[in-house]
Amino acid sequence: MKEFLEFVIRQLVEYPDEMMLSEIPSGKTTIFKLQVRQSDVGRVIGRNGQTIHAIRALLASSAARHGQRATLEIVE
Repeated sequence: MKEFLEFVIRQLVEYPDEMMLSEIPSGKTTIFKLQVRQSDVGRVIGRNGQTIHAIRALLASSAARHGQRATLEIVE
């Protein structure tokens, strides 16, 4: 899941080398914390939050296939 998430987000941001994605497992739930440059936060969130909503839907679907749950948080 982490590799998939990194691939999708790297395609969106302007500075992919400065992106940091950390994975925090806790039972059946995995929390992904994303840290990007301030100018890239808007690209990840998208207009009216549509992009981040779509990314979270893909992540939830991928996690469900593995019998888990996953969330994505943007850290500033």
